[in-house]
Amino acid sequence: MNTIDIKKPVLLPEFKHLSNYLLFGLLLLLWLALPKLMGFDETTGYIDPTIWLLIVLALITFLVLLATCWWLLQRFWMALGLPGLGLMVSQFKFLELWQQLGFYFACFALLLLAGVGCLAAVL
Repeated sequence: MNTIDIKKPVLLPEFKHLSNYLLFGLLLLLWLALPKLMGFDETTGYIDPTIWLLIVLALITFLVLLATCWWLLQRFWMALGLPGLGLMVSQFKFLELWQQLGFYFACFALLLLAGVGCLAAVL
């Protein structure tokens, strides 16, 4: 007998890590409310008091980029049909020593290449 497997569509993101969403919301609220909470005094020193707003904005941007990269990784991972990430990490210790060292060397080389690429982009 033929059966049809119907999967329900995912409309909303799963809130497994609700604390990340709360942190993002709190930072966004802080970024909007901080100028009103801080009293900007014209007689303060040379340090710009809005530097805290830039730090909060940098944290917000980092969280958004991190969440976007993780979401893209999950989508590409499922599209390629690869096994789960937890399974691959748990199987790493069963590799031969030379395979583990080769993997570490490849990760180091890619990290070094990414650092050189960032320095080249800045210069």
